Amino acid sequence: MKENAVITIISITIIVLNMMMIIVLDIKNAIMMATMAEVTAVTMAEIMVATMTEVMAVTTAVVMAVTMAVTMAVIMAVIMVVTTAVIMAVTMAVITAVVMAVTMAVITAVTTAVVKDVAAVGAGCFNLINN
Repeated sequence: MKENAVITIISITIIVLNMMMIIVLDIKNAIMMATMAEVTAVTMAEIMVATMTEVMAVTTAVVMAVTMAVTMAVIMAVIMVVTTAVIMAVTMAVITAVVMAVTMAVITAVTTAVVKDVAAVGAGCFNLINN
């Protein structure tokens, strides 16, 4: 009888120890799962923050570079068009004024010379007729 009682106590002890071992393993698994979930969540959050920061930085840099390039191109084109138009207008005005002045001076000189010659010829003819 005693032997049966000892065997029963040992069996119960083994069953209790096995149950305790199962409970410890379940607790360990739950802790591991929670730890893995937290590590994964934190890692993914850090990766997303780093990725979004880098994407935003690159996007901002590209947008700023393109905006500056287009703005500078437009400004330079406008400046070149306005400058060219002003230079052409001033050049044409100066050339026209000089040509007009020279032409008028030549016409005046020639006309004056012709009028003097005609007057001299007329005077000469008048003198011939009166003499």
